[in-house]
Amino acid sequence: MDRLSGDERSAPTQILVVDDEPDIELLMRQKMRRQIRKGRYAFDFALNGIEALEKLNAPRDPPFDMLVTDINMPKMNGLELLGEIAKRNAEVKAIVVSAYGDMDNIRTAMNLGAVDFVTKPVDFEDLETTIARTEEHIRTWRDAMHSRDRLRALENELDMARTLQQSILPGEMPTSHRYEIEAHMTPMREIGGDFFDIVKLENEHLGTAVADVSGKGIPAALFMMGARSVLKGTAIGANEPGTVLAEMNQIIEQDNPNTMFLTLVYMVYNPRTGEMRYANGGHPSPMVVGGDGTCSELAPVQGVAVGLDANAAFEEGTATLEPGETVVLYSDGVVQAKNAAGEAFGTERLKHVFEGRPPAGAGEAIRRIEEAVAAFSEGREHDDDLTILALRRRPA
Repeated sequence: MDRLSGDERSAPTQILVVDDEPDIELLMRQKMRRQIRKGRYAFDFALNGIEALEKLNAPRDPPFDMLVTDINMPKMNGLELLGEIAKRNAEVKAIVVSAYGDMDNIRTAMNLGAVDFVTKPVDFEDLETTIARTEEHIRTWRDAMHSRDRLRALENELDMARTLQQSILPGEMPTSHRYEIEAHMTPMREIGGDFFDIVKLENEHLGTAVADVSGKGIPAALFMMGARSVLKGTAIGANEPGTVLAEMNQIIEQDNPNTMFLTLVYMVYNPRTGEMRYANGGHPSPMVVGGDGTCSELAPVQGVAVGLDANAAFEEGTATLEPGETVVLYSDGVVQAKNAAGEAFGTERLKHVFEGRPPAGAGEAIRRIEEAVAAFSEGREHDDDLTILALRRRPA
């Protein structure tokens, strides 16, 4: 069985760690000792980009699967190393380590092909989660590239797009005594490009997003993966939702030969106060479910689809989520779901889903919306992805 494919590994994932700190090897081997003993990971180390390139270019069996590199190093820094790797079209996938808030370098690293990042000081539990997520990305990408040579029908291509789409979605939700959060995406048969993301920010704040990419199939899935990386990198470096969407919009518009775009709503949540700050790029407004089950939309804010106009401005709105209330972010596939008569589910039906009986949790909120849409659609296949993210502030 190939490495990093299927449910079992025949060899450890080969990881090259590049850092000029001389004690990083000892620290990494100590923190990852259980995974090393289990044969999950095999590590090698380099002190700078030049030494790393020598190891990457040397004949090696098995080759490196993954690179974990610091950015600031002597002789050749991490960004220069990523640039050299990109020139060689190497298959090794990179995670970068950077100072918290170093947005310029993080953005540059993502543009050079890095698939994820961690911030200093390194939380090794977070690093292990990031490595596992990157393993899944590598596995999905290799399987997709292998399958691409054998594609003979549209259905195979759509299956690959679904896999790519699912591979970037967060697997585990953050937990807190102050809130609970759940999200679910149901892809349509003919792939679109919905995604959701949850970003941990400073002071326990959360960045949450639901987005819908234009187009279908492989192009939409690949554009979605790039858009998600840009969103995550931008969110780490900015506290204001309007600024996040504006920077994201400029980055995507600058390198967008196919004129693709996405709609999204991005919200920063303060779990201590319940404050929600949000910006909207042409997406349905989030819905707040009150303690009595009544629903209301957040006040609309100005914003257009991301990727079309580099000079677009994005207003911000603020609201407070009270204890026991739930905010729901969703894609337009929810309200545009149709029944046999061609009638859309619509916003008003969504507002009545919880009438008289508020959800007891975030997961229940998602389940009841999905059940209401399914009952209305009478078993019809959806024309668009259905994506729902629910965040509930726990009662005091």
